[in-house]
Amino acid sequence: MVGRNGGTVPAVSVGDLDVSFGRGAEAFRAVKQVSFEVADGETFGLVGESGSGKSTTLRAIAGLIDGWSGTIAVKGRTVDKKRTRGFYRTLQMVFQDPYGSLHPRHTVDRMLAEPLSFHRFDHIEKRIEQTLDDVGLGAEFRFRYPHQLSGGQRQRIAIARALVLEPSILLLDEPTSALDVSVQAEILNLLKDLQAEHELTYILVTHNLAVVSHMCARLAVMNVGEIVEVLDVSQLREMKPTHPYTRQLLDASTGYDAAKVAGFERFG
Repeated sequence: MVGRNGGTVPAVSVGDLDVSFGRGAEAFRAVKQVSFEVADGETFGLVGESGSGKSTTLRAIAGLIDGWSGTIAVKGRTVDKKRTRGFYRTLQMVFQDPYGSLHPRHTVDRMLAEPLSFHRFDHIEKRIEQTLDDVGLGAEFRFRYPHQLSGGQRQRIAIARALVLEPSILLLDEPTSALDVSVQAEILNLLKDLQAEHELTYILVTHNLAVVSHMCARLAVMNVGEIVEVLDVSQLREMKPTHPYTRQLLDASTGYDAAKVAGFERFG
């Protein structure tokens, strides 16, 4: 997509995003003046410690939080707090916990059929079978319940539910952190294969820098609700960030070192 100025319109653009919970003196400002752009086909990472605001940022983009201000644009179109059907045909989210994000009393078939019916897709049965095949599960999984699936299979179903509407953008909130280590690489490789096959754009939230290094071209580092640095993955791999908080985060990721921990600063 080409913008009016002749440049390429970002898949997602976030400008001066603020998110607050509560009101008045009791209000907590969880995200502060966050701005970034994500190009079509890119995997952009949001990295930081727990409580840094990265998942809250993702939820604001997804339309799951009302208490935000600033601008959010998807495919060049600014979105309001109330999202349209077209928005959800373009952008979907995969949540962290495959155990909690799937309805325990719904079959896989129902979980995939309901959004297709709501958005008035044709050939629903064929679309369900194709989507299950895309995520590496056969038609035999259609009528199973979540309790009949392994953790990795549940996350594949969560990905299938996001993909079934044929969006071009997926928001990935810690998509492997609830899984066994042996399964995590399978899901990450599946996501990379799906991205190549369907020309998807990803925004990936994680605290795991190894996942970022494997998946992302660029990343934003967040601390107490703010972006402190945006860097490309080569800077990450070469351990060459510019902000002291990012350097500290990288040091922490290399393993426990009592001397390093003793010297860590508190930022924010």
